[in-house]
Amino acid sequence: MPYASLVFQHFHNPNIFLFNSMIKGYSLCGPYQNSIALFFTMKRRGIWPDEFTFAPLLKSCSNLEDLKLGRAIQKNVLALGFERFGSIRIGIIELYCGCGRMMDAEKVFDDMSHRDVIVWNLMIKGYCKSGNVDMGFGLFSQMGERTVVSWNLMISSLAQNGREKEALALFSEMRNSEFEPDEATAVTMLPVCAHLGEVDLGRWIHSYVKSKGLYPDLVSVGNALVDFFGKSGDLEAAFTLFKDMPRKNVVSWNAMISNCAFNGKGELGVELFDEMLNEGVRPNDSTFVGVLACCAHAGLVQRGGDLFDSMIGNHGIEPTLEHYGCMVDLLGRGGCLKEAHKLVKTMPMEPNAAIWGALVSACRTHGEMELAECALKELIKLEPWNSGNYVLLSNIYADRGKWEEVEKVRVLMKGNSIKKAPGQSTVV
Repeated sequence: MPYASLVFQHFHNPNIFLFNSMIKGYSLCGPYQNSIALFFTMKRRGIWPDEFTFAPLLKSCSNLEDLKLGRAIQKNVLALGFERFGSIRIGIIELYCGCGRMMDAEKVFDDMSHRDVIVWNLMIKGYCKSGNVDMGFGLFSQMGERTVVSWNLMISSLAQNGREKEALALFSEMRNSEFEPDEATAVTMLPVCAHLGEVDLGRWIHSYVKSKGLYPDLVSVGNALVDFFGKSGDLEAAFTLFKDMPRKNVVSWNAMISNCAFNGKGELGVELFDEMLNEGVRPNDSTFVGVLACCAHAGLVQRGGDLFDSMIGNHGIEPTLEHYGCMVDLLGRGGCLKEAHKLVKTMPMEPNAAIWGALVSACRTHGEMELAECALKELIKLEPWNSGNYVLLSNIYADRGKWEEVEKVRVLMKGNSIKKAPGQSTVV
């Protein structure tokens, strides 16, 4: 788009065709605001929009999730009598779906005499995005005509909403139909395979994408494969795939570094981070989550602290709650409990239950019961419904002979209507 914009600027009197081309380009590639800005520039120059102007404008408003601006564009559509055009109706549905106005989208959808597969896909995506996956799946089931995009959309929506087993079943149905999986299918299904432990299926996808020429040419497929093998415990295969990738992006490096942490090879992950910097790849916030986790698993307290400090100073990345959580875990595992507690108390945001939980775990490991008691009290404030926190605090008091405090915990549990979860045993 920057080059297209440069060419466009060389025309002293661009016509409607050139404006439409640029508006459509920005609606597909972004920045989406530029579509809107060009539209108003066009109007100021006295150039009348046509039916090809509005569909990409509505798409840009959908991508921006700006309903107010979208309705303003829609008023122009109505004023010019263009609402009868199918492409513009599709644009209106895309606007409403993108902004979560599914009832409005339904009205337009129901009024359409002819609904092509694009419209069905938009409606399915809109329902799934708004959290109503069942409604989206219902529409998918009603479709007379489907494309591979329809299958991918429904499979990914199920997977993203924690319904991996249903996504797996739908993928099996897709394989039994005349539709062939593509790169988007592979990128969606490989994390599902890793999560469900479907290693054989993941390996089949690996063979399939190689036979179809989707790997190693597509970086997204390579990244998904690296992540799959790493999460499945085959770090050697993940590393081989990573090294063989002809092109890598920051996601590739992040996946491999995180895999090292996941598989207990923290030092290798830190080495990869250094190699990444040497190759001129700019790290992002996810990179630091991975490399700090590597430091935690490898016991590299000093290196982890230096990397954390470098986030703002060297890379302009503001640490998030997740980064602070990694640092608390790192310091806690290394026995630096006072430093970990100080970090929690001086964080620029409120610590969550995961951070206090990491501190409790470290305190119990290193026998720092007084600090564990303090952290558990904070945990109970955040999770008053979690019986496990009360039990841990009660046990700490009992170990230290503080029986009055044990009784206070029991009274607190009773007052909050908390019942201890019954113990369970499994006989194999």
